[in-house]
Amino acid sequence: MSTPRALLSFDTSRLDRIETDLCVIGSGVAGMRAALEAARHGRVLLLTKAALVESNTRYAQGGVAVPMSRGDSVRSHVEDTLQAGHGLCDRRIVEGVIRDAVPRIEELLEWGARFDRVAGRLDFTREGGHSRARILHAGGDATGQAIVDCLVDRVRATSNIQVLENTFCLDLLVRHGECRGALVSIGGKIPPHAIDASRTILATGGLGQLYRETTNPAIATGDGIAAAWRAGAVLEDMEFVQFHPTTFYVAGASRALISEAVRGEGAILRDKTGKRFMPEYHPMAELAPRDVVSRAIVRQIQITHDPSVYLDLTHLPARQVRERFPRLAELCRTFGIDIGKDLIPIRPSAHYFVGGVKIDANGRTSIPGLYAAGECGGARFHGANRLGSNSLLEGLVFGARAGAHAGERLPKKRRDFPRMRIEAGEGDALGINIVDASNSLRSLTWRSVGVEREERGLADAITRIDFWSGYLLRVSFGEPAGWELQNLLTLGRLISGAARRRRESRGTHFRSDFPIMDDGRWKRHLTWKR
Repeated sequence: MSTPRALLSFDTSRLDRIETDLCVIGSGVAGMRAALEAARHGRVLLLTKAALVESNTRYAQGGVAVPMSRGDSVRSHVEDTLQAGHGLCDRRIVEGVIRDAVPRIEELLEWGARFDRVAGRLDFTREGGHSRARILHAGGDATGQAIVDCLVDRVRATSNIQVLENTFCLDLLVRHGECRGALVSIGGKIPPHAIDASRTILATGGLGQLYRETTNPAIATGDGIAAAWRAGAVLEDMEFVQFHPTTFYVAGASRALISEAVRGEGAILRDKTGKRFMPEYHPMAELAPRDVVSRAIVRQIQITHDPSVYLDLTHLPARQVRERFPRLAELCRTFGIDIGKDLIPIRPSAHYFVGGVKIDANGRTSIPGLYAAGECGGARFHGANRLGSNSLLEGLVFGARAGAHAGERLPKKRRDFPRMRIEAGEGDALGINIVDASNSLRSLTWRSVGVEREERGLADAITRIDFWSGYLLRVSFGEPAGWELQNLLTLGRLISGAARRRRESRGTHFRSDFPIMDDGRWKRHLTWKR
């Protein structure tokens, strides 16, 4: 795939420049945790695409997995993670992250995070794929919001962290093979600013907006991953996109996530005939791994010719359910659904990007001076499929590691900022309908690169994306919506190509024409470099 080196042409000698020791791009759990750790070593500039509080982290409901409950162990958590990863986890990485889980949670508690308790003790629940109750939650189903609130307070109170909101990362500045900062648009305006940083940490989250159906907020357009690709970083596991099985599905409603913890509390899945179908697909039924449940729902939708299946909580104590999941109860009530009496219509949606910018155990990418953490990074922790509630854990651990490693290795003497001049596409945006192009792309990927994939659909996706990219990637847009479209086109092509190349089914990647997992040929990682 041929892509321009940058979204906009620029010459850094002609741009306003902001100087800092470390630049962190993204304000979810990974970004804020990285900033706090990096701030121990130097000045930190924390850039966020929208408001500081807006990220995928904010919408995480289920909780954070940590082996702290009675009868649990690091070993058990490791084995569950490895099993969910279908042979592509790095055991060393998995063991290291889960060993770091307890210290990271204890930090949050020390900083004032208010996780739910029963009789004064931390309350843990169980989710699909976990053999123990180890999911720590807050506010019932508002765990992400509680963690965000805690970290925001901490960031705001840290004097050498400067926050720059409503700032779009256009591209990374790489000179002589080393990352020296980023090119950003503040408030959606051009000309952009050059960020002069000795170390840069990407924590830009996922790319759920590539799909028509997604649990992700509007900002999740994969900007950091696309920028890393253009800069020459190695990407890995691009075919693995996780689809959350239970998303609220009512005409006119946004696709709101319904936490896996709901099934962990005993909710069951039924089709439109009232049949409970999950026991036919997996011995763990509703508590099977997410990829299994998502495919089962898709199959049942096809069998029943209904646009959804239904989540049933009516057999559970109504008051207890409303107290445990207040946000879900309120959402359903808005649409005239009483979760104590009625079934909840659901279907799968794109939820989490398992692949990303290839990183090592400390968050280092293939480009010196550039780090990545959280959903945008690919550390081989999740393998081919993320275990539920391991994402917040990953963000906390890798955010802290990347911030520490980058901070400890700051140059002792600041170097002059080099001149960088890049020529990008100069096509005219006049006549381009960004909304229509974005909707066409999202519909295509949902149809052909979604829960189930096959050769004909993947080939069609590649052909269409290549055609659109032929003119859209060479347009010089002057607004974030255009830049987001270009990033999504780039990532859509990479994901489609990776999915077509992996001719087997493994974890989140299911090929209906190659339905068997083939360890002999495909128990390996696919990497990509511009």
